[in-house]
Amino acid sequence: MCPSVPGRVVAVEGTVATLDVDGTRTTADARLTPVRPGDFVLVYHGLIIRILDPKEAKERLQTLKQLDDGPSCHAPP
Repeated sequence: MCPSVPGRVVAVEGTVATLDVDGTRTTADARLTPVRPGDFVLVYHGLIIRILDPKEAKERLQTLKQLDDGPSCHAPP
């Protein structure tokens, strides 16, 4: 399952937003949620689904990092 991830809008061109997601640049569709550079957003499968409060975005990133550091469901190589 792919989680929704928070990111910060760096630029917007038409309906495509360039985002910084924890240091990685990516793009997302902004047709459903008009955004501006500097906005923190929640992205699901490449679609911006809502604008986040900066504090909430930081908390979500911390939670995702903790999940990445936790036990894995994958079998060892």
